[in-house]
Amino acid sequence: MELHTIGRLTATALAVTALTLSACGGDDDTPATEAATPVAVDLLIQGGTIYDGDRDTPVTGDVGIVGERIVFVGKAPAGVVARRTVDAAGKVVAPGFIDPHTHANLLSADAATRLNAAFTTQGVTTAIIGSDGYGGYDIAAQAALMRTAPPGTNAVIFVGFGPVRQSQLGLTNAAPTPAQLDAMRQHVADAMCEGAVGLSAGLYYTPQTYAATEEVIEMAKVAATYGGLYDTHMRDESTNLKAAVAEVIRIGNEAKLPVHISHIKALGADVTGQAGDIVKMIEDEQAKGLKITANQYPWLASSTTMDAALIPSWALAGGRAAMLQRFDDPAQQAQLRAGITENLRIRNGAASILFAAGSAQYVGKTLAEVATSMGVDAVDATIAVLRVANQLVANFNQTDADVQAFMKRPWVMTSSDSSPGHPRAVGSFAQKYAEYVVKQKTISLAQFIRSSTSLTADTLGMVERGRLKAGHYADVVVFDPATYAAAATYTAPTLLSKGVVMTVVNGQVAVENGTATGAAAGRALLRARPASCPATTATAGTVRPAAFREEAHDDEGHDH
Repeated sequence: MELHTIGRLTATALAVTALTLSACGGDDDTPATEAATPVAVDLLIQGGTIYDGDRDTPVTGDVGIVGERIVFVGKAPAGVVARRTVDAAGKVVAPGFIDPHTHANLLSADAATRLNAAFTTQGVTTAIIGSDGYGGYDIAAQAALMRTAPPGTNAVIFVGFGPVRQSQLGLTNAAPTPAQLDAMRQHVADAMCEGAVGLSAGLYYTPQTYAATEEVIEMAKVAATYGGLYDTHMRDESTNLKAAVAEVIRIGNEAKLPVHISHIKALGADVTGQAGDIVKMIEDEQAKGLKITANQYPWLASSTTMDAALIPSWALAGGRAAMLQRFDDPAQQAQLRAGITENLRIRNGAASILFAAGSAQYVGKTLAEVATSMGVDAVDATIAVLRVANQLVANFNQTDADVQAFMKRPWVMTSSDSSPGHPRAVGSFAQKYAEYVVKQKTISLAQFIRSSTSLTADTLGMVERGRLKAGHYADVVVFDPATYAAAATYTAPTLLSKGVVMTVVNGQVAVENGTATGAAAGRALLRARPASCPATTATAGTVRPAAFREEAHDDEGHDH
């Protein structure tokens, strides 16, 4: 079923919207004096402190929802009747948060995993998946799976440079032939036509790191043809940070598309204090016309796999089996040990590396502690641990001054980079509020909300989301400003955040009083199919006239 713009608003919702617009057409908050007949809404969030995603100054008022849409924001029209009313006095009411860089498993066969409670209990209603270049190029299949087994949050999907490259080159350190490059271009084009928001790359990770900049530019040009953007985990966030930022800028300028730096940071000993220099590089390019933005998680420790953190990239070529063979090759020991030693130095040493997830005998210990218990140095411990299995590690490698310097910029948005074993997976939005709005007062509440909602929606080209506005989809969070905070820590990384009174996803209550309700109201939010794409008989969802289309749901209003 093809529906356009506000296609699923019921007659009641349209009536309420029209009434509200006539009542609040200017700056006057005066409600309609009377309605011809009482107007019904499904959910009335009453008397909250409303931050709409744009304005710096909140208003005290109401939000009315019918079906999956917001029908008024401000003072409720006279005579409104609600099936359910929530008292939000003293609470913050905001657009549902949008996380632009996640590893959420919204395609899981497990229904509880798909609910994504770690996100909804923070007020996150949309998660971007396919991050770090890991997303498959089968966008239509992913969207179809979400229709059959819906997630708890909405999903925006990137096509990943990794699978695109691996389809032709596997895990090898090699350049593509012209024919292989054409095949890779076709994968990106197909993914964009199926609704991907853009191309994501993780040039830090093997085998993506083996790609020359020119190869990435060729893929980004395809995404640009279809109106997409380029998202990246940069090639280096540490010693060669400035060169990596320069590469992102080059890709944007030569491919002629917006670029987005994920989890921007100054990582490790060599670049501590360089946030200001990076900000200047980016803002100089913005002044020249390049659209460049970034996201950031509000933690001082990063998280990645142990091999990616400590093993030199040349030793990872060919995958795990090839790496283990190099561990046993006497001819490569000097070079291997030197590379591990250098990576340990960059990452502030073995005492700054905490095992976050993986083998039980290591989790919760630092690499220094494991090395001591083995009676070996940190290099030998690294090799010994990786012989058992790869591990997820948290690495304390950033300063609070650098984190705050990035956070203050108006083009940096909130993200989680969610991964197991790190509190960022369950508490990033709540942590940013509690630590940097309330405790340190680094940013205002309005800036926190904007950087978690409308800025992200605008960057990704999402329409009718990211703001509290009549006619928009009803993605809403209500939280208690006195208690909203992360509960997770580095040693207890799975504790869910506290302080969310209610999270609403597409008009359905997903969280109530801090507890997930079990509602799976999320859907794939696919980019509109460009006219330049080949004709297809498949219909992936509701075509949006602007940037996105919504996956079709059999939900006419609220009678279902």
